[in-house]
Amino acid sequence: MFLARRTLLRLSNLKYSYYTVNQNLEKSQYDLAKSLYAKIKATGPITIADYMKEVLINPLGGYYIHKDMLGESGDFVTSPELSQIFGEMIAIWFLNEWSKVGSPKPFQIVELGPGKGSLCQDILRVFKHFQALKEASVCLVEISPFLSDIQARKLCAQTILSKNEDDPVYRQGTSITHSTPIKWYRDLKNVPNIFTLLIAHEFFDALPIHKFRKTDLGYREVLIDIDKTKNMTFRYVMANHETPALKLFLNKNETREEFEVSPQSLVLVKDIATRLEEDGGLALIGDYGHEGEGTDTFRAYKKHKQHDPLLEPGTADLTADVDFSALKNAAIEEGKVLAFGPTSQRDFLLRMGIEHRVKNLGEAANEEQMKSIRFGFDMMTDPAKMGTRFKFLSLLPSVLKDILQKVPVVGFH
Repeated sequence: MFLARRTLLRLSNLKYSYYTVNQNLEKSQYDLAKSLYAKIKATGPITIADYMKEVLINPLGGYYIHKDMLGESGDFVTSPELSQIFGEMIAIWFLNEWSKVGSPKPFQIVELGPGKGSLCQDILRVFKHFQALKEASVCLVEISPFLSDIQARKLCAQTILSKNEDDPVYRQGTSITHSTPIKWYRDLKNVPNIFTLLIAHEFFDALPIHKFRKTDLGYREVLIDIDKTKNMTFRYVMANHETPALKLFLNKNETREEFEVSPQSLVLVKDIATRLEEDGGLALIGDYGHEGEGTDTFRAYKKHKQHDPLLEPGTADLTADVDFSALKNAAIEEGKVLAFGPTSQRDFLLRMGIEHRVKNLGEAANEEQMKSIRFGFDMMTDPAKMGTRFKFLSLLPSVLKDILQKVPVVGFH
């Protein structure tokens, strides 16, 4: 905590720039109902995981592919869009933990699902303030051409698009104020193998899930079928028999009436663990989630309100709370990394010293600016809002065990 406080004192000299994101972007809505209807009619009911993949990342009309979903005029708001202080706290965490291992270079900042680029922008600003961008590069893992364009306009003066669709780097440029190379990838596996500071903020909650429910015959998977009573609509049904996913993921000690599993999340966190062990690095995962007690969390959001996930597919965000217990167990299973947390966003931010930063900003802010700062702080830390529903998990290479016993991971103790 001493390192974090010392960093906060230096951060007090960093100018707080009040920016707003242009939300007046044209919104396109895509109706995937016809293709989904045809698929189910031909092959039978599909899993929720398959439904999520089609609705969210279908190249022709996926929600994440063509839609500007963030901000007041979108469907939901994330912490980086509420306040730059959030990104500053994330940057401080990385600076502290990176310094414990000697700040190795070269290094890369990797963000999974960068949204509008606000978090990356704030992290770069803090790193520049501490003159910590020497031999640094940024890798953004983003499947959406639409969002990558928004990110590029925020972060770079200009970018170059690859003419080869098979090129792992499909866009690249240099940050506007920091002269740091920024490259865009569709998959983490293509990101270079060097020391990595990896942030995944509100990324895992969008990965596909399988849902299971207890019945008189035991657990069965929840599927999505055609609703024959209404034209071009869908409904939930129970699988008649045990599905492959159920056989693979049912824990013999399971007692919940319903539970969800995200196989893609478990594979990804194992890949992150391998990367950290082999190349060195730190990872911070932040998301809505639970610690293994969650049941029915699959939902949709449209215009900041809950929406029926089966209604108008492609026009609303689909999400499910992250099972941090499963994520943590998968990460540490092979002993490659140490995991700390999960801890609530409220506790993480308070331990990082967010209150001191708010107080410092208040000394120079006008009334309107202070109102905005306080609003963001309240939204991020209030237990009734994002404070406890949002959680953080950190992963560090197992070889750091002795160091971390002497100097614990900041934000989690």
